[in-house]
Amino acid sequence: MRAEQEMKILKKIIMTIFTIIAALALLVYTYMQQAKFGKKPSGERLERMKRSPHFKDGQFQNLNLTPALSEGVSYYAVLKEFLFTKNKSGVPVESMPSKKIDLHTLAPEENVLIWFGHSSYFMQVDGKKILVDPVLSGNASPLSFTTKSFAGTDVYTVEDLPPIDFLFISHDHYDHLDYKTIVSLQSKVGKVMCGLGTGAHLEYWGYGKSQLLEEDWNTELELADRFKVAITPARHFSGRGFKRNGTLWVSFVLQSPSFTIYLGGDSGYDSHFKAIGEKYGPFDLAILECGQYDKSWKYIHMMPEEVLMAAQDLKAAALMPVHWGKFQLANHAWNDPVLRISLSCEQANFPVFTPMIGEVVNLNDSLASTAWWKDLI
Repeated sequence: MRAEQEMKILKKIIMTIFTIIAALALLVYTYMQQAKFGKKPSGERLERMKRSPHFKDGQFQNLNLTPALSEGVSYYAVLKEFLFTKNKSGVPVESMPSKKIDLHTLAPEENVLIWFGHSSYFMQVDGKKILVDPVLSGNASPLSFTTKSFAGTDVYTVEDLPPIDFLFISHDHYDHLDYKTIVSLQSKVGKVMCGLGTGAHLEYWGYGKSQLLEEDWNTELELADRFKVAITPARHFSGRGFKRNGTLWVSFVLQSPSFTIYLGGDSGYDSHFKAIGEKYGPFDLAILECGQYDKSWKYIHMMPEEVLMAAQDLKAAALMPVHWGKFQLANHAWNDPVLRISLSCEQANFPVFTPMIGEVVNLNDSLASTAWWKDLI
């Protein structure tokens, strides 16, 4: 009799646990139907992806073996470190300094670059207005209360931007492809350049097929008279949900009448930098990720010292490090990236510039900048 009662209790416990798990699964599934999670590629877009030599076993692959985590590291260990030994210097204590100008009044002959923090920046080059990976909504996560931007970094809004000739999207992670920003931008954008599959998100969010230039690695296109772009490899991954690598992550080589600029996106260090440098270099400027790194995921994000190596491989005349200064996505101090890359470049006598958010950088000048970040805590 007692055994039967215990069995009934056990069954009730199991059913309760199962019900809770099912309810949570349904809740997550329902939440992830929101537009901000984007759309999976289908139809002709998916068929085109399948024809890519870089698409195997249902997903895109890096050129070389790229583990998500370093050898001997587990997701549990990474989560534990981030939750319980979080770097207290990961977010600046002080508000970040910034500048702001009226972008609508730029003279057409001005060749300028303006950094918005993290990997977002605006360029006017030879009369064309270019925007890269804009995240201007205040956070870089599908959960609005997480991954908030640092105080003082949200200087520009979509309303502050002029009409954009070319919008470049390196991949579909939330800190590079921001739903709110992208939707608000649609009417201002001429053409969007992105990797295979990423156009599914953009089309779902209201972009027309005629706006999208969605390409594979090693593709070259003419954007306008004497304006060319090459879609080049990166060493990273993609995904806005639980499934990874359903869209292609890319870097870009932008060639205008006056400049050759490398737009790096996110990438771990690998042989592709040297190959790109050999084919398209030398570069007037390389814009490379430098931040959100960790020894636990060393294959998908460069350590600062590797950023200098990549710039040298690219045969770049100067380096601008991005992917820092706005969001905390790793467990290092917020200013560790800029301190380390500046020191490495100083020791190697390699030109590096780190403009303040919103500061106007004249691309025709020497790209000098002050170390405004040195005294911030």
